Amino acid sequence: MKISTKGRYALRLMLDLALHSSGSAIPLKEVAERQEISDKYLEQIVTQLSRAGLVRSVRGAGGGYLLTRTPEEYPVGEILRVLEGSLAPVSCADGAGCCARAGRCVTMEVWQEIRAAVAGVVDHMTLADLVRRYHEKCAGGAQACT
Repeated sequence: MKISTKGRYALRLMLDLALHSSGSAIPLKEVAERQEISDKYLEQIVTQLSRAGLVRSVRGAGGGYLLTRTPEEYPVGEILRVLEGSLAPVSCADGAGCCARAGRCVTMEVWQEIRAAVAGVVDHMTLADLVRRYHEKCAGGAQACT
């Protein structure tokens, strides 16, 4: 299983919004510059995040994007699933698209354990955890730490 560029960039975008939140909207262009990501590509990503209710847009002068909740209320898995869909390594691990062999398939147990292990990590780590890790890692004043 691989997380796509969109999934990785979505997490970086959300982390950037959490780090630079001061109560006012953050222009996407600023996020793009800090993260060294094309603002056009980030527009595609933020549209999906906005439709899912994870961010809110503010139009006009001083416009940009805001988180809709506190960083503690965003499991990493929720953010990734907006862009990636299921994080299961194969469709039958989610119970969807099972074949006629499902009842006797031993390998399906492997896929279900992998799905559970991934979910155990991403669903128990929050955006706030990433913010804390950022501050620990970048406490020495490291530039472009995200």
